[in-house]
Amino acid sequence: MTISYTWWKDATIYQIWPASYKDSNGDGIGDIQGIISTLDYLKDLGVDIIWLSPMYDSPQDDMGYDISDYESVYPKYGTLDDMQTLIDGLHSRGMRLVLDLVINHTSSEHAWFKESRSSKTNPKRDWYVWKPPKIDEHGNKQPPNNWGSHFSGSAWKYDELTEEYYLRLFAPTQPDLNWENPKVRDALYDSALKFWFDRGVDGFRIDTAGLYSKDQRFQDVPVIFPDKTYQPSDLYTQTGPRIHEFHKEMYSKVTSNYDVMTVGEVGHCSREAALKYVSAKEGEMNMIFLFNVVEVGSVRGDRFKYNGFNLIDFKKAVESQGAFIEGTDAWSTVFIENHDQPRSVTRFGNGKYKDTSAKLISLLQTTLTGTLFIYQGQEIAMTNLPRSWSIEEYKDINTVNYYHEFKEKYGKDADFAEKEKKLMDVINLVARDHSRSPVQWDSSAYGGFSTVEPWSRVNDNYKEINVASQIEDSNSVLNFWRKSLKVRKQFKDLLIYGSFKVLDYENEKTFTYLKYQSDPESSSPKAYVVLNFSTDPVKFEKHIEGEFKLVHSNVSDVDEETLSPYEGRIYIVS
Repeated sequence: MTISYTWWKDATIYQIWPASYKDSNGDGIGDIQGIISTLDYLKDLGVDIIWLSPMYDSPQDDMGYDISDYESVYPKYGTLDDMQTLIDGLHSRGMRLVLDLVINHTSSEHAWFKESRSSKTNPKRDWYVWKPPKIDEHGNKQPPNNWGSHFSGSAWKYDELTEEYYLRLFAPTQPDLNWENPKVRDALYDSALKFWFDRGVDGFRIDTAGLYSKDQRFQDVPVIFPDKTYQPSDLYTQTGPRIHEFHKEMYSKVTSNYDVMTVGEVGHCSREAALKYVSAKEGEMNMIFLFNVVEVGSVRGDRFKYNGFNLIDFKKAVESQGAFIEGTDAWSTVFIENHDQPRSVTRFGNGKYKDTSAKLISLLQTTLTGTLFIYQGQEIAMTNLPRSWSIEEYKDINTVNYYHEFKEKYGKDADFAEKEKKLMDVINLVARDHSRSPVQWDSSAYGGFSTVEPWSRVNDNYKEINVASQIEDSNSVLNFWRKSLKVRKQFKDLLIYGSFKVLDYENEKTFTYLKYQSDPESSSPKAYVVLNFSTDPVKFEKHIEGEFKLVHSNVSDVDEETLSPYEGRIYIVS
């Protein structure tokens, strides 16, 4: 197998959620100077690239994913000068910066939308998607179709000024741009991409990268959830008729002119559909995120309809996330946490074996093929928010809207208390807020994140889980991550670029797999990874022949006969 080495393939990328990372000026909100103060910490951890979630000027209705000006910085985060200092500081350390590219929608406070909304004859009217209302049998205005918002309710917002609805697949303050209009696309290329590339930014994570092309018939989608008025719109909004045309245009007009990387948030699609986005010959994006792993156990289209999963389900999800590029010219991503997901040690680990299971997840991630993404706080095993917290502690618009819609529908039921408890159990497991609590830097007040009460409450366990308590502890999760990242680079031909094969597939306690370069049956070196995802000791088995050399493990005393609970090992077999 011929390996094509590329800086963004080899990289470890660390995602920063700016509001919750580090507050440098004591206002309770993280900021760019706070990030700058930790660059040496990140370099020492083994990070190559920072992915910075939206720091653009914004009303912050959806934590910056509602952008009012692509060319300005949210004042509470800092200034354009601060951004340049960050870019230069990273480059001087041999590191790079990737920003979030949010171009499916803007904020309703963006100047473009204000013009579009002002009248039906405004030149920018068709920069967004406007439709007249449907009139029902009672003469009442209704949305143009039954598409549901990803944040609950209708995907359409009625505007009294011009008496039409505008499309907003997310919040009412996030109107969707009309990508059918070439003027819109060119304006986005100039304002959202070139502006930052010319300042030294090294790429973008492309938000909702499969949503730009909507089926222009705007017809009703089939009913999937009979208990809801508005339905998931994916059939007519995800990977639409012109989506690949749009991505090819963006690549040819802009990104191909710079030495940069792009990773798309596409989410749900078949292997065949995914490869169209990331095949090198297609010239669209370098890689995409697939959600198979992070959404295992949830019903597609509704994360709060949660059915649970077993280890075999998890294996299938991991396999589909990485193995889909086999035999292609495409590339993959490896992630298990981000700003939209709960904490992995709570979701996939075990509280009784918290540190051991956090290290197990590190072994899993650092041995999978693709570009590795880790999320702030993951390196110290930050956990979900406490189960004792009520809904009032949650900030995320998705969670809050879902809860209130649920309460409005079932609040008068005699068994509402029981239904509410079940929903809160799911919220306490999979809500987005869990990843958005402030990073726990030390055991001082507010976890060392700020000197004042933060915008969002710090997890109660900050005195036990924080960077300061782990940085000099050789057995800490933090230092285990450091070693894992070094092992990943040391054996990168196998771990970053190698092929993937699950062994002992039906085993419900252990996850065992090979990483190899050409043929799993050949005598060439292979990585043999075995992970015990159970609370039981299990027999250690060698499913292949060869000389086994242990190169990494999350326990200090390895018993060649037995895997202890949540123990994992990496062997090089020759």
